[in-house]
Amino acid sequence: MSMKSSEIAVLSADMFDTGNDFFWIGSLGCIPEKYPLLEQPHRQMFYMLLCIESAHGTAVIDGTVIRLDHPKIICVKPGSICSIHINNTARGNVICFTESFFSLRYNNNVLLNFSFLNKESIHEVCLEENKATEWNQITRFMHQEFYGRDKGAGNVLRSYLNILLCNLDRHFNPSSGIERKSNKEEKLRQFKLLLEEHFIQHKTPSFYAGQLNITTNYLNKLCREYNGLSSGELIRKRITLEAQRLLHYTGLSVAEVAKELEFESASYFVTFFGKNAGMTPESFRRNQQ
Repeated sequence: MSMKSSEIAVLSADMFDTGNDFFWIGSLGCIPEKYPLLEQPHRQMFYMLLCIESAHGTAVIDGTVIRLDHPKIICVKPGSICSIHINNTARGNVICFTESFFSLRYNNNVLLNFSFLNKESIHEVCLEENKATEWNQITRFMHQEFYGRDKGAGNVLRSYLNILLCNLDRHFNPSSGIERKSNKEEKLRQFKLLLEEHFIQHKTPSFYAGQLNITTNYLNKLCREYNGLSSGELIRKRITLEAQRLLHYTGLSVAEVAKELEFESASYFVTFFGKNAGMTPESFRRNQQ
């Protein structure tokens, strides 16, 4: 019996705490017993930071397998399809939050300014001993604040979260001095937001350039300068990722995947996928089994 795409569980943050769909923190070891849904492939609509002190198991994020072993931070971004398999004696914390929670205090979409949250392929950052100790201290304070439910807890949690993300960004992308975001970087950030929203309906750079009030050539220049790829390549990469998610985690036929992604025909989708993934959709699916 084939599984339809709608059968991939879509999880919001209120799965942890009914009525709270914006922030949650808990211990890693509680996942197997309390949140078995996380062990099945699911698409989550929030950011998740797995703060590993010591553990055994794996996290699979869009087909990438990450071992849960020595101290590290694993980041699961909204829209990713993942499954988490972890021992119930694992030490560390899980922090889940939405962009809207963070932006209540900070500027809208400021999360995209953090390098590691803005890189599609980055899922983990390993921590040296002194950094791991620092993370453990801050997450302990967050745990106390969240479960203490004192006045202003949300603002305090946002501040702690900002400190963690700044530290993680510094670790991932070290540089000295204060940097101001340039107009170029702001345009690129806006492009990526638009791409995430419209990649199924709009597959050509001209649409995004028009939305940004710049020329397609200038958009290509920005994308190559900061990402090493043209805008068209970034669009095709995003579509290919979604196609791979559907082929891997659902039982949809190739024709159904093509329809879901609004291709004109199944044959055009097969050609597109072959050029961008280096194999046919059927071959990709077989390799994932």
